[in-house]
Amino acid sequence: MSTRAQIRFATREDGVSFSEQPEQIHAQFYNHSDGYPEGLGLEIAESLLDSMKIYGWEVEYLDTKHGDLEYIYYIWQAPGKTTWISIFEGMGNGDDFECIFVGEPQKLIDKYKQNTNNDG
Repeated sequence: MSTRAQIRFATREDGVSFSEQPEQIHAQFYNHSDGYPEGLGLEIAESLLDSMKIYGWEVEYLDTKHGDLEYIYYIWQAPGKTTWISIFEGMGNGDDFECIFVGEPQKLIDKYKQNTNNDG
């Protein structure tokens, strides 16, 4: 079974909460499988910190909507500011998503890599 996700890029702006989905995004990608935080989330964070390449993303139009997404990731960037990541998990109702993570890339790695190490 695939764990589908969208990755959206947004600009960090004063007064915009990282725990809410922004109205405007600048780029959007689709990832068909392994979209859970312990998979795709770690890949995004490690890519931001170590310039590692990520494979399997499909570029999408900004208005493309999927009814079967399980996760939406927001990568918040602005010149001179640190990059933050927000993760929203689908609640099974199509457009209903709950924020499950907000933080800098290293915080995501610390949280989700620890969880994968404890599972084995």
